[in-house]
Amino acid sequence: MSTLDSTPLDRHGRHAERQPAAATAQTTTETSTDKPAAPACSACAADTSAAARESFVWGTGLIAALAWTAFGAVACLWPNRVVGFADWAYTEEIGLAGWAVAALLALLAIAGRLLAPGRALVARLQPAGPWLAAIALLLAAWEVATAKTGWLPTPFFAPPQALIEVYLDDAPRLAGSALNSLKLLGVGVATGAAIGFLVGVSVGWSRAIGYWVHPVLRVLGPLPATALLPLAFYLFPSSWSAAVFLIALATGFPVAVLTWSGVASVGKAYYDVARTLGANSRFLVLRVAIPGALPQVFVGLFMGLGASFTVLVVAEMMGVKSGLGWYLTWAQGWASYTNMYAALIVMALLFSGLITLLFALRDRALAWQKGTVKW
Repeated sequence: MSTLDSTPLDRHGRHAERQPAAATAQTTTETSTDKPAAPACSACAADTSAAARESFVWGTGLIAALAWTAFGAVACLWPNRVVGFADWAYTEEIGLAGWAVAALLALLAIAGRLLAPGRALVARLQPAGPWLAAIALLLAAWEVATAKTGWLPTPFFAPPQALIEVYLDDAPRLAGSALNSLKLLGVGVATGAAIGFLVGVSVGWSRAIGYWVHPVLRVLGPLPATALLPLAFYLFPSSWSAAVFLIALATGFPVAVLTWSGVASVGKAYYDVARTLGANSRFLVLRVAIPGALPQVFVGLFMGLGASFTVLVVAEMMGVKSGLGWYLTWAQGWASYTNMYAALIVMALLFSGLITLLFALRDRALAWQKGTVKW
């Protein structure tokens, strides 16, 4: 039979023309693409369901809740080792507080993402999940080593509930000391930062001023401010004013040096462009030199603030009759080490908060560098 006879007949009885194989394959391909694609494997569906479950359950939050539950159990269910004639106060309260934190974390971990406010709170707490668990375990170990077994001897070491007792019973004296330290630190740092900034701008802008000021900075700047403590207490009319001078000295040196460096490092092209547009010297200093030096100025402020903390504590311990440094000396004199630890925690939180505030000011003033340095 011929090829023509082998072709099928159409409805008019004529032989239909044979379509090329490529056209047939193309038609088949187009038909197959119209159908929805089936899942490649069952593992894809499993991964999707696992991701859905993960989006509703905060796993690290559950671990942190278990850790706080363990801390509450250690505090409430494990009897204290009585030292002397009295038991540790607020033991049951601190255990109940641990269980309350555990319940809150468990609630957020399981159902927190079902509601909009809970999702926002979980999103903020999620990076701190490992730390929440670690803090609970640290508190539990601290409780075991002090109140439960006495491995760490008293009165040099006290359990966490002893700090709660100090914060409740000695709150007026501790709060007054913190306020006095803030007042002294604020006056000293503000004075030193202002003087250091003016000196740095003057030295960086004027060679004549730099000729006289630079040697003084090189000689007196590296000298620790605490080394001048006896001389300052002798020269100034009060220990408070002497402490202000020492804090200002510790703050002013890094601010002056780094402001000077920032002004000197501003590109010459910026000054040339401003002069071409008719800028005078005052405009060049205020609108070109100082904005260009601000990143270096904030570095100097960070360094000066850190140095001022040391000078503040030493000055309050040695001569100023108020503040957290004085509180540490007072607690040591009475062998009240629990009060010392309570004051150290307040001091750490206070100083860390001040540096955080300075970073916030830096991010606001230097918006183009926001997030480059984090605290």
